[in-house]
Amino acid sequence: MNPDRPISACTADQLLARLGEARGRLRALIDCLPEGGWLGPRAAHLNPPLWEYGHIVWFQERWCLRERTDGSRTPSFVAESDRLYDSSAVPHDTRWDLPLLAPAEVDAYAGQVADAVAARLHGAFDNAAAYFAELSLYHELMHIEAWWMAFQNLGYPVPAAPCPRVAGAAQRLAFADGAVALGSGADAGFIFDNEKWRHMVPVAAFDIDARPVTETDFGAFVEAGAYAARALWSEEGWAWRCAAAAGHPLYWRPHAGGWQVRRFDRWDALDASLPMLHVNRHEAEAYAAWQGRRLPAAGEWLRAAGHPDFRWGMAWEWLREPFAPYPGFSPDPYRDYSQPWFHTHGELRGGGPVTDAALRRPGFRNFYLPDRRDPFAGFRTVGA
Repeated sequence: MNPDRPISACTADQLLARLGEARGRLRALIDCLPEGGWLGPRAAHLNPPLWEYGHIVWFQERWCLRERTDGSRTPSFVAESDRLYDSSAVPHDTRWDLPLLAPAEVDAYAGQVADAVAARLHGAFDNAAAYFAELSLYHELMHIEAWWMAFQNLGYPVPAAPCPRVAGAAQRLAFADGAVALGSGADAGFIFDNEKWRHMVPVAAFDIDARPVTETDFGAFVEAGAYAARALWSEEGWAWRCAAAAGHPLYWRPHAGGWQVRRFDRWDALDASLPMLHVNRHEAEAYAAWQGRRLPAAGEWLRAAGHPDFRWGMAWEWLREPFAPYPGFSPDPYRDYSQPWFHTHGELRGGGPVTDAALRRPGFRNFYLPDRRDPFAGFRTVGA
């Protein structure tokens, strides 16, 4: 292992407990799948849950058990598993047509992998074992959030969903010229390759919303007819709006002279205490322009995150920059985690209502295509 990947601060038993807890959260969502839900509809933003469950297990086996120092792999517990579940090699639109394992077979595969990972961690808890166990844990947690996104998108019922509220009235925080550290250092514990390495960047004076834009804030934008106001939208954003025929947020509908929002399988009135969610970067940019403002840069967001009145962690928050590598970037062993998505995806910070606490930290860089509306993504604004 490279020296820039220190051994986890967790013990083997703690890591195994965290892996078991994550699997329990996945099982709770599996139990909520409706009839026919194992495959679900074909869509570019969805995966068949049956494929995704197998992929999660395959990923854990591949990195925790099968990785050799020369980059080759030992055989899988399941013949042809690489052909079925390797997301880097299996085209997305073919995943509904593959001869996937049945749910009970994936359960058995998961049990074999879990037992072998426990034996591996108890037998030789070295740097490599700890690193790859933690990598597979965070990978599973990200996929669990993707399941929440899919359940919201499809209107499925869910276990009790957290609903963090925006506390306090709208206000803005002002900052003088300064500097901030982007990225993380080797002292930060487990980090992803796109966080490497810590470096200082200047930040000019700015002011920023102390809390994310709320549902009722965004409702005023919709009521003002801003979806049809060309001047508010970027060229790319207007092209998206026209192609999508978007006139309001994805999960909204007119009701009794106002608006309702769908939260999974139920419709509610807009709530002034809830952050606006499920908007893409184009919608966020247009709202900011409507306010005579803009989205924050990463340096601004991170500098503000150190202020005690800066409220975050209720939504993934769009930044103004594209997702891009830091100076000197080099990929970690899971090479396809970051580098295929640089410059085409937008960056987000903060963490949403269903994001695990381990990923809800200021230094974690999330990323989605700018036109995605299904993530639990919102935003705040900065003085133009």
